[in-house]
Amino acid sequence: MAIPGAAQAAPTGAGQGQQQHILENIDLAVTQGEQIAIIGPSGAGKTTLLHTLAAAHQPASGQFQFMDKDVWALSHTARHVLRRHLFLAPQTPPLPARQRVVTAVLAGRLPRWTLTQALRNLIKPTDPLAAWQALQRFDLQHKLYARVDKLSGGERQRCGLARLLLSDASLLLVDEPLSALDPTLALQTLNTLQQEAKQRNATLICSLHQVELARLHFPRIIGLRAGKVLFDSDKVDDQMLADLYRNTGNEGNPQQSLDVAVLSQPGSPGFADAPRCF
Repeated sequence: MAIPGAAQAAPTGAGQGQQQHILENIDLAVTQGEQIAIIGPSGAGKTTLLHTLAAAHQPASGQFQFMDKDVWALSHTARHVLRRHLFLAPQTPPLPARQRVVTAVLAGRLPRWTLTQALRNLIKPTDPLAAWQALQRFDLQHKLYARVDKLSGGERQRCGLARLLLSDASLLLVDEPLSALDPTLALQTLNTLQQEAKQRNATLICSLHQVELARLHFPRIIGLRAGKVLFDSDKVDDQMLADLYRNTGNEGNPQQSLDVAVLSQPGSPGFADAPRCF
């Protein structure tokens, strides 16, 4: 399955009838099973690009094709069905505060459940063993029955990623999964995501600020700056990084920058759906 993408312009409201684009002239072709890291300074558009690839943001122009279908030419119903094959893991997962971790993780199966199955899972978790096994891969199994609002930021991140393991998506889009983790957990988390993607022959696209981890672990790296692709390469040298982070205040230590998602104001054209965790 090929996943060519040309998410060419995600607009944001600029007032007075003007439009500014968070992403411009993006032209990407992605093959099934690829593992790609997206790096770049804060505000470069990394989060917006992931949401565009998740069919949560509609491009103002251009075309986004997934599974040989033009995503935004489909009906709303057909597009919703297609999203079953996409999983977006935001940096801060939108997990219900009062929900138990076991229920939150099992929600990774929601796209293939009937309404009756989903309601039954809310009352009594249908497969706690599967949730425990997913959490174990992120060293979080001891939180199986904890409430989500009792988790730390890093634990919430890993809870959201455990949900990914229970999905059957073929395109895994992960936004800054290591931002709240110590170096040991960060490496374990990255290895788990890559092993899972390889095992199911899924495509993994991951935004990272840990530049050295991207260089060491990903065969393809996309450098995004000011909404444009500065490079798309399997070999990223120090000069390419210097150009990517030039005049951002992070030239010497680019992985210390923190990504701030720049989203449109409600009602702006091109953002048909709110960001979500699939």
